[in-house]
Amino acid sequence: MKSMQKGFTLVEIAIVLVIIGLLLGGILKGQEMITQAKIKNVMADFSGISAAYHGYQDRYRRLPGDDNQAAGAAGRWTDLVAATDNGDGNGVVAGAYNGAGDIESRNFWLHLRRSGFVAGSGKDQPFNALTGMLGVQTGDGATPPLPALLDGAAGFVGLMMCSANLPDKIAIAVDTQMDDGLSQKGTVRALVQAGPNPPVGNVAATATYAETGSNVYTICRAL
Repeated sequence: MKSMQKGFTLVEIAIVLVIIGLLLGGILKGQEMITQAKIKNVMADFSGISAAYHGYQDRYRRLPGDDNQAAGAAGRWTDLVAATDNGDGNGVVAGAYNGAGDIESRNFWLHLRRSGFVAGSGKDQPFNALTGMLGVQTGDGATPPLPALLDGAAGFVGLMMCSANLPDKIAIAVDTQMDDGLSQKGTVRALVQAGPNPPVGNVAATATYAETGSNVYTICRAL
């Protein structure tokens, strides 16, 4: 006798397909929630550091990083070394956002941390939720006919904060929610990256965002 082979009924197949659909929907929804959380985290970085920066100014009447009364025997933190941990007090935070060594843009973090406005210790720049560097840099006040710069006359003159290694979807969302969604205009500017944590001084902002799924941006915001 031939044995009868039993297969799945249409109802059973439909139930399996529904379960698979629910699982896929849950996974996609979870991924979107993670992306949204990263967007909010990046935005919180900008808002939090801006508040800390202005709080330091209000308390000490000095710029963090540029403060020449922060360190040394006559400074407010006597365990710090005046020659390396003070700024020069000229009203400008010198140094690149991604720089190294005893520069004012790194002393910026030291001063904010020692004053309690930012958690942590030391001068090392913090990192965002996408493992990109967070840092500050002062615009150079360049004049035309230079192109629209991240830190020039057509861009930022004064202190700006930069957050690197942001995937295109996140960078666009942050700019849209905090500013105008335009990479070359407004208080938030963007630079498409060729490598991690790129320099931004005297660099033309990227003309437009392109959400390709592979583009990565550094975005900077005036403080």
